[in-house]
Amino acid sequence: MALFMFRENLEPGSHRESNHRHERIPEPNSIHVAVLRELNEIARAPVARATERFRDVNVALAEGYIRDPFDLCDTAEMMGRPANLGAMGVYYFKPDVLGITGPPNPKVSGTGIHTDFLKPSILIYEPQANGSLELVAVDNLAFEAAWKAAGNSKPPSFHGVAYNYMADDPATAADDAHPFAPHYDRHVWIYRENPNGVFAPFNPKVSCAHHKGATMKMPGMKHRRDRRD
Repeated sequence: MALFMFRENLEPGSHRESNHRHERIPEPNSIHVAVLRELNEIARAPVARATERFRDVNVALAEGYIRDPFDLCDTAEMMGRPANLGAMGVYYFKPDVLGITGPPNPKVSGTGIHTDFLKPSILIYEPQANGSLELVAVDNLAFEAAWKAAGNSKPPSFHGVAYNYMADDPATAADDAHPFAPHYDRHVWIYRENPNGVFAPFNPKVSCAHHKGATMKMPGMKHRRDRRD
C-alpha cells in the first residue's frame, strides 16, 4: 500500500508515539481519504468472514477466549485522551496465543507476537443494556520484548499500517497499556462503523455506559477504573 501515507490509527493533526518519539500527523487530504476508504474495505472483508461466528460470545468462550479478568471497559477519557474519541470496549483474549503463562507481575506479560487477523488474539465487545455483549472489533497484540527478541526492528503492521505502541504513561491516571506490559496493538473495527477510522484505537460509536464495572483494583493501576455510569 505505497499510497497509504496517512496513519488512520490516530486523529488528524494529533501526536503519536512512534519508536518512543512524538510525531506530528498531517491532516488528510482528499486523496488520502479515498485511499483510506479503499483500504478499509480491503482489510475488513476477509476478517469479517473469519470472525463472524464470534458475534455470539458463547462461541468465543467455547474456542478458548476468556474475558478480561479485571472486567474493564476502556474509554478514551480513562486514557487521558479527549472523551469525544469514544471507547474501546471489553476485551476477550486467548491466553495461549498471547503467550501468557502466569498472573500479572505486576503487569500482564507474555511471549506472543501473533499478527494474523483471520485468527485474532483479542475480541472486543460493547456491553448492552440487557446485559448482553455485541462484538464491535478485533485486535492483535504483540509484546514489545518478544517482538524484538524475534529479530524485528520495526513494529508489526496490517495492510501497511503500523501497530500502535502501547506503554503506560505516568502522566495519566489510568494505565494506558490496560494493564499489559509494553506492546504493539492494532484494532480493526469490523462490526461497528468508526468515524475515527477502521484502525483507530477508540470509537465514538462505542459506549461503556452499560458496563457494570470492575470489582477489584488492578495490579499496577494508579486508580480503580470503575465503570458504573
